[in-house]
Amino acid sequence: MPDIKRLHSTYSFQDTVDKLRAALEGKGFTVFSVIDQRQAANSVGLDMPPTTLLIYGNPKGGTPLMLAAPDFALELPLKVLVREDKDKKVLVVFTPSTALDGRHGLPTGLAAKLGGAELVIVAAVGAKY
Repeated sequence: MPDIKRLHSTYSFQDTVDKLRAALEGKGFTVFSVIDQRQAANSVGLDMPPTTLLIYGNPKGGTPLMLAAPDFALELPLKVLVREDKDKKVLVVFTPSTALDGRHGLPTGLAAKLGGAELVIVAAVGAKY
Protein backbone atom coordinates (compact mmCIF):
# COMPACT_ATOMS: atom_id res chain seq x y z
CA MET A 1 0.00 0.00 0.00
CA PRO A 2 1.35 3.44 -0.80
CA ASP A 3 2.28 5.59 2.18
CA ILE A 4 0.65 8.65 0.64
CA LYS A 5 -2.23 9.32 -1.70
CA ARG A 6 -1.93 12.16 -4.20
CA LEU A 7 -5.07 13.44 -5.92
CA HIS A 8 -5.67 16.18 -8.48
CA SER A 9 -8.24 18.73 -7.42
CA THR A 10 -10.71 20.02 -9.98
CA TYR A 11 -10.70 23.42 -8.24
CA SER A 12 -8.32 26.32 -7.84
CA PHE A 13 -5.88 26.26 -4.94
CA GLN A 14 -7.88 28.47 -2.57
CA ASP A 15 -11.19 26.90 -3.56
CA THR A 16 -9.70 23.50 -2.78
CA VAL A 17 -8.57 24.62 0.69
CA ASP A 18 -11.97 26.19 1.37
CA LYS A 19 -13.95 23.19 0.10
CA LEU A 20 -11.86 20.75 2.12
CA ARG A 21 -12.31 22.73 5.30
CA ALA A 22 -16.06 23.11 4.79
CA ALA A 23 -16.50 19.43 3.89
CA LEU A 24 -14.51 18.18 6.87
CA GLU A 25 -16.32 20.45 9.30
CA GLY A 26 -19.64 19.57 7.67
CA LYS A 27 -19.01 15.89 8.43
CA GLY A 28 -18.22 16.54 12.08
CA PHE A 29 -14.45 16.79 11.96
CA THR A 30 -12.67 19.53 13.86
CA VAL A 31 -10.16 21.53 11.83
CA PHE A 32 -7.57 22.20 14.52
CA SER A 33 -5.26 24.30 12.37
CA VAL A 34 -4.70 25.59 8.86
CA ILE A 35 -1.04 26.30 8.17
CA ASP A 36 -0.15 28.47 5.19
CA GLN A 37 3.33 27.15 4.53
CA ARG A 38 3.94 29.55 1.67
CA GLN A 39 3.24 32.49 3.98
CA ALA A 40 5.63 31.02 6.55
CA ALA A 41 8.33 30.74 3.88
CA ASN A 42 7.69 34.32 2.76
CA SER A 43 8.07 35.52 6.36
CA VAL A 44 11.74 34.49 6.27
CA GLY A 45 12.41 35.76 2.76
CA LEU A 46 11.87 32.48 0.92
CA ASP A 47 9.35 31.66 -1.77
CA MET A 48 7.49 28.49 -2.58
CA PRO A 49 4.34 27.58 -4.48
CA PRO A 50 1.01 27.81 -2.65
CA THR A 51 1.08 25.13 0.04
CA THR A 52 -1.39 24.75 2.90
CA LEU A 53 -1.67 22.03 5.53
CA LEU A 54 -5.00 21.31 7.22
CA ILE A 55 -4.79 19.48 10.53
CA TYR A 56 -8.08 17.84 11.46
CA GLY A 57 -9.65 15.05 13.41
CA ASN A 58 -12.47 13.80 15.53
CA PRO A 59 -11.62 13.07 19.17
CA LYS A 60 -14.53 10.61 19.37
CA GLY A 61 -12.92 8.52 16.63
CA GLY A 62 -9.25 9.08 17.40
CA THR A 63 -9.22 8.65 21.16
CA PRO A 64 -10.05 4.91 21.10
CA LEU A 65 -7.14 4.36 18.71
CA MET A 66 -4.76 6.23 21.02
CA LEU A 67 -6.05 4.22 23.98
CA ALA A 68 -5.42 0.98 22.06
CA ALA A 69 -1.89 2.11 21.09
CA PRO A 70 -0.73 5.25 22.93
CA ASP A 71 2.16 5.92 20.53
CA PHE A 72 -0.36 6.11 17.67
CA ALA A 73 -0.95 9.66 18.92
CA LEU A 74 2.04 10.56 16.72
CA GLU A 75 -0.27 10.04 13.71
CA LEU A 76 -3.16 12.08 15.09
CA PRO A 77 -4.66 14.48 14.37
CA LEU A 78 -4.80 13.69 10.68
CA LYS A 79 -3.37 15.96 8.00
CA VAL A 80 -4.19 16.85 4.42
CA LEU A 81 -1.83 18.90 2.28
CA VAL A 82 -2.96 21.13 -0.57
CA ARG A 83 -0.21 22.29 -2.89
CA GLU A 84 0.28 23.69 -6.32
CA ASP A 85 2.83 21.97 -8.55
CA LYS A 86 5.15 23.56 -11.13
CA ASP A 87 2.41 23.26 -13.78
CA LYS A 88 -0.08 25.12 -11.52
CA LYS A 89 -2.10 21.96 -10.93
CA VAL A 90 -3.58 21.63 -7.47
CA LEU A 91 -2.68 18.46 -5.61
CA VAL A 92 -4.26 17.07 -2.46
CA VAL A 93 -1.98 14.75 -0.49
CA PHE A 94 -2.72 12.62 2.58
CA THR A 95 -1.75 9.37 4.26
CA PRO A 96 -4.42 6.74 3.60
CA SER A 97 -5.73 4.77 6.56
CA THR A 98 -4.36 1.55 5.02
CA ALA A 99 -0.82 2.92 5.44
CA LEU A 100 -1.48 3.57 9.14
CA ASP A 101 -2.68 0.06 9.95
CA GLY A 102 -0.43 -1.54 12.54
CA ARG A 103 1.76 1.52 13.10
CA HIS A 104 2.96 2.14 16.64
CA GLY A 105 1.38 -1.10 17.83
CA LEU A 106 -2.13 -0.26 16.66
CA PRO A 107 -4.07 -3.52 16.40
CA THR A 108 -4.67 -4.61 12.81
CA GLY A 109 -7.88 -3.26 11.35
CA LEU A 110 -8.37 -0.31 13.71
CA ALA A 111 -6.88 2.24 11.31
CA ALA A 112 -9.76 1.52 8.94
CA LYS A 113 -11.91 3.62 11.28
CA LEU A 114 -10.05 6.66 9.88
CA GLY A 115 -10.99 5.87 6.27
CA GLY A 116 -14.18 7.91 6.29
CA ALA A 117 -12.18 11.12 6.11
CA GLU A 118 -10.65 9.99 2.83
CA LEU A 119 -14.06 9.77 1.20
CA VAL A 120 -14.88 13.29 2.40
CA ILE A 121 -11.60 14.59 0.94
CA VAL A 122 -12.12 12.90 -2.43
CA ALA A 123 -15.69 14.18 -2.75
CA ALA A 124 -14.76 17.71 -1.67
CA VAL A 125 -12.17 18.17 -4.41
CA GLY A 126 -13.97 16.31 -7.19
CA ALA A 127 -11.17 13.80 -7.55
CA LYS A 128 -11.11 10.17 -8.61
CA TYR A 129 -9.93 7.74 -5.96
